[in-house]
Amino acid sequence: MNPELVLVRLGELTLKGRNRQRFERAVLQHIKRALGEFPELEYKPEFGRVKIYLNGRSYSDIAGPLAAVFGISSFSPVYAASLEPEALQAAAVGLMQALEPAPRTFKVSVRRVNKSYPYDTHELNRLLGGCILRALPGIKVDVHRPDIELKAEIRSEGALFYHQVTEGAGGFPVGTNGKAALMLSGGIDSPVAGYLAMRQGLELEAVHFHSYPYTSERSQDKVKDLARKLSQYAGGPVRLHMVPLTDLQTAMHRAYGGNLYITLLRRSMMRIAARIAEANGAGAIVTGESLGQVASQTLPSMNAINAAVRIPVIRPLVCMEKREIIRLSERIGTYEISILPHEDCCTLFLPPNPSTNPKLKVVESMEDKMPWLKEAEDSAILRTETVHADAERTEDDALSAFF
Repeated sequence: MNPELVLVRLGELTLKGRNRQRFERAVLQHIKRALGEFPELEYKPEFGRVKIYLNGRSYSDIAGPLAAVFGISSFSPVYAASLEPEALQAAAVGLMQALEPAPRTFKVSVRRVNKSYPYDTHELNRLLGGCILRALPGIKVDVHRPDIELKAEIRSEGALFYHQVTEGAGGFPVGTNGKAALMLSGGIDSPVAGYLAMRQGLELEAVHFHSYPYTSERSQDKVKDLARKLSQYAGGPVRLHMVPLTDLQTAMHRAYGGNLYITLLRRSMMRIAARIAEANGAGAIVTGESLGQVASQTLPSMNAINAAVRIPVIRPLVCMEKREIIRLSERIGTYEISILPHEDCCTLFLPPNPSTNPKLKVVESMEDKMPWLKEAEDSAILRTETVHADAERTEDDALSAFF
């Protein structure tokens, strides 16, 4: 049996009160964009749901793209039937007979939306369960832990049957909660932070700092591939701002090479990211920092670095363990790209013992002795290149560039 439609359930965005319709329109727009290569599909929005009529298209073709759309709680392939009792029984039996492998136990759960239907919920459960027991020899009812739970909705226009519920990406449609700038490195953490930020409805402008020629062009290509992967969840291209940091780093190292070097560098990077964010209408900075992971990610270090900007800094990973971050990166498809060899700009001129407890007054005093710093940051911004990273390049193409 081929399903006639897909029933999409919207998630927590339905709790937004007066803003509910705006959020539902946004998630429908993202669904249509994700499934844009299938023009035969038809869409019917309902309260907290969207029906997608397949019109002959295979469910397997759309399940993958649909699972990446934020704002979806779950979705199911659905089989339709008319409301005559014989049609309901035929649909229930046909669906159960088509299952492979054949289930040993089952349960029927009916939801009667059409309250005027002559059979109540308990009568419908018995009607459908009984015909399944007669049609499938050896199958048994198990109301606690069935192999298959056959669900039926009795609506005014007809009945809907389904047994498969696929978990969606959840969260909010990208862009419905504003825009932020993601500080995107080539590592494991920052792409995951970007994914989590988008899941909460943030549109992203990605900012990457490189130290060419100390870091290679291949390292920059890797970050572009990470941005392309994130664009699959963004519903469109992600703008990636490539900031050349070499001149600023070498000047800072000549002026000071002690244990506060990383703190000073990160403050400059934060100021540059904030200016790029504000120039592009972004109201926050997103980073992949996790508390205590490296010297610049201790609480005193993060406080000293944060103080360089007034714009809010969002750290989705701040209390996550590394293994949790790795598992999530594997699930969203960024891990295999992130572990490819690359050079990080922050490792250039890294002092042997970077400070884990920088004092803000000391750091600010040192910056006061660097009158050239503002001009160096201005120069880095002026020489920034912006590219549009989209998902058209396949992951295999991206990975093959490294071998």
